[in-house]
Amino acid sequence: MKKMIFFWLLVSCIGVAKAQYTLKATLKNKTTGEVLTGATIAEGKKTLPSSKDNSSISINKLKPGNHKLSFSYIGYQAFDTTITIPQTEALAIYLLPEEKALEEVTVVSSTRTNQRIENSPLKVEVLGKEEMDEENTIKPANIASILGDVSGVQIQQSSAVSGNSNVRIQGLDGRYTQLVRDGMPLFDGFSGGFGIMQIPPLDLKQIELIKGSASTLYGGGAIGGLVNLISKRPSYEQDGIVTLNHSTLTESNFNTYLAKRNKIVGYNVFAGITHQDAVDVNKDGFSDVPKLDAVVVHPRFFYYPSSNTTIALGYTGTFETRRGGDMQLIKGTADAVHQYFEENKTNRHTGDFVVEQNLGGGKKLEFKNSISSFTRNILTNTHFFKGNQFNYFSELSLFIPKEKYSWVMGVNAVGDKFTIKPSDPVLLNNFDNNTIGAFAQFTGKLFKETTLEAGLRADHHTQYGDFVLPRLALFHRFNEHWATRLGIGLGYKTPNALTVQNKDYNIENILPLPANIAAEKSFGYNAEVNYKKKFDGHSSIFINQAFFLTQINNPVVATELANGNVVFNNAGSNVTSKGFDTYVKLSLEDWELYAGYTFTIAERNYLPVNKFVTITPKNRFAFVAMYEIENNWRFGLEGSYTGPQHREEDYTKTPAYMFMALLIEKKFGQRITLVANCENLLDYRQSKEEALYTGPVSNPVFKSLWAPIDGRVVNLSLRIKLFSIKPNK
Repeated sequence: MKKMIFFWLLVSCIGVAKAQYTLKATLKNKTTGEVLTGATIAEGKKTLPSSKDNSSISINKLKPGNHKLSFSYIGYQAFDTTITIPQTEALAIYLLPEEKALEEVTVVSSTRTNQRIENSPLKVEVLGKEEMDEENTIKPANIASILGDVSGVQIQQSSAVSGNSNVRIQGLDGRYTQLVRDGMPLFDGFSGGFGIMQIPPLDLKQIELIKGSASTLYGGGAIGGLVNLISKRPSYEQDGIVTLNHSTLTESNFNTYLAKRNKIVGYNVFAGITHQDAVDVNKDGFSDVPKLDAVVVHPRFFYYPSSNTTIALGYTGTFETRRGGDMQLIKGTADAVHQYFEENKTNRHTGDFVVEQNLGGGKKLEFKNSISSFTRNILTNTHFFKGNQFNYFSELSLFIPKEKYSWVMGVNAVGDKFTIKPSDPVLLNNFDNNTIGAFAQFTGKLFKETTLEAGLRADHHTQYGDFVLPRLALFHRFNEHWATRLGIGLGYKTPNALTVQNKDYNIENILPLPANIAAEKSFGYNAEVNYKKKFDGHSSIFINQAFFLTQINNPVVATELANGNVVFNNAGSNVTSKGFDTYVKLSLEDWELYAGYTFTIAERNYLPVNKFVTITPKNRFAFVAMYEIENNWRFGLEGSYTGPQHREEDYTKTPAYMFMALLIEKKFGQRITLVANCENLLDYRQSKEEALYTGPVSNPVFKSLWAPIDGRVVNLSLRIKLFSIKPNK
C-alpha cells in the first residue's frame, strides 16, 4: 500500500513539473486604445511562440512560476513585466508610441487596408503628429503652409483680397484635388471655398496625401490626388494642449485641445479663435492680408459598448468673417473714390457619425455618415450674394484580411444641393448633384516580396450618367534596401460652376452650365523606385524617385466674355501633366535633413499656342534642415526655389524666386514649449516685381498671384501641455 501511494505521488509530481500553460494577452496603443497585431514577446533573449486569436495573442508552452516577459512592437516602447503562471485572466498590455517612430512603419487609413506605409502598393505620404505639433506653433489657424512644403504640391492663392487658396498636385488645377476629412468629402463646389484656410493643425492626428488618381476608392474628383485629414481620437491618458500665438502681421491665435477615454466612453474637443487685422504690406492702398475673425469648435463623443465596437458622434462649427479691399474704407475713412471692398462671411456646420465593428479575425465593418451645411455671404461695394450648399455622405464598407490577401468592398452615396438665398440678381440657378457608387479592392501577394492591388468602382450620377473606374497597382521589394511601385487608374469629375479655380470669379458674372456639357475623364499613372538604409544608432536615409503622368479628357474650361461674364465649356482636346519628383530624407543622430525636386510639364493641348498651364513652375526645389538637442532646443531652416511661371494675363514669364524660413524652439520641461519663427526671411513679394492691380482705385482689377504678397512674417507662440503621458510601469 505504501509503495502504491509513493508511486502516485511521484506521477503527480512529474505531471506538475511537465505542466504547460497558455497566456492570453491583448496589446493596445496606450494613446489611442488601438489593438496592435503582430507584436513580439520575448523572455530574456528567447522569442516565445505565440498565435493570434481574433485580437488576442496566445503565448504557448509556459511552465508554472514567474516569467519576466518583454512585449515589443515596431514604433513603440517595449513593455517589460513579470507574470506568474498559471494566469487565468487575459492580460491587457498598453504600449506607448515612440516619440520618433520611423515613417516607413506608419500605418495609414487612406489605403483602407491598415497596411504599413512602406508595403502599400498605393503610395501615401504622411504628415504625422510631429509635423502637426510643429505647424500648430507656426501657422495655428490653418494647414495651407504645411501642405505647400510637400514636394509636388503647390498652394495657389486665388484672391489677393480674400486670401482664398486651393491645393494643386503635380501641376493640375486645384479642382482636381479631393479634400476629405476622415475619408468623407466635405469641401467641393461652393463649400470648397476657404476649405484649407479653416482647418487648424492642432485638431488633426495626421494628413495623408495621395498623388495621382485615387478615384477608385474615393470617387469622382480625386484625379490629381487626395488630401485626407485624419482627426485625433482620445487616449486612455488625459490629453490637453493650449497654444497662444501672435505675429508681426497682427495675427493672434488661441487654440486648445482636450481628450480622454476610459473603457466605456471617451471625448475630445478642439476650440480655436483667430483674429487678424487687415494689412497693406506694399503700401498700394489695398489690403494684402484681409481682416479676419474666426472661431472653430469640434467636439466628438465616443462610446465603446465592447472591445470590438467603437461609435463616434461629432460636430464641427466654423464661423468666419474676412474683409479686404481699400484700406481707407476698412479703417472707416472712405470717400467717394475709396469704396472698393469684399467681405466674406461663412458658417460651416458639419455632423458626423461613425460606427466601427471588429468581426474577429481582423475583419472590420465600418459605417460613416456626414451632413454639412455651408453658408457664404459675399458683400462688395456693388453687389450682395448669399448662398448655401448642403452636403451629405454615407458609406458602408467591409474589410476582410487573410494571410496572403485582403478584400475591401463597400457602397456609398454622396451629394450636394446649392441654393441661392435672398440676394441681388445672379445668373446662376439652384442645382444639385447626387451619386451612388460601389467599390471593391483586392490586395494580395503574388510572390513573397510582390504585392498586387486591383480595384474597381462603379458610380451612377443622376445627371451625368455612369462611370466605371478600374485601378491597378504593384509593389515589389527587391531586397531590404530597394523597392518599386507602379500604379495606373482612371478618374472623372462632374462639372460644377462653383468649384475652386486658380482665379476667383465674381459670382454675379458666372453663367449656368450649358445643357450639353460633359464630365471630365482622366487617365493617369505613377511609377517610382525607393531606396532605404539604416545605419548605426538613429541614422537612416530614404530616397524616392517618382514619375507621373495625368491626362484629362473633355476638360471643363472657364472663358471670360467681353461683357465680363464667365462661361464653362468642354475644350476640344486634353490637358496633360507629366514629370518627375525626387526627394531624399536623411537622419543623422540629432539632424533631420530633407531635399526635394519636382519637374513638371503641364499643357493645355486644346490651345494652338501658349499651351502651358499658367502659374505652374516647371522647376521647384525645396529643402529642410532640422537640428534638435533632445528635450531642450530645436533649430530649423527651410527653403524653396520656385522657377519661372507663365502669367495668366499675357503669358510672359515671372522671375524665379527663393523662399526661406527659420525656426527656433525651446522646451521648458515636458509641458512648455516656446517657438520663434520667421517666414519669408528674404522678404520676397510679387509686389516688388509688379503692381498687384490695374485700373482705377474705385474699380481695381487684380492680377493672378504667382508669389507671396504678405512679405516677411515673424511669430512667437507658446504651447502648454496641460498633462503629460505617464511612462509604462
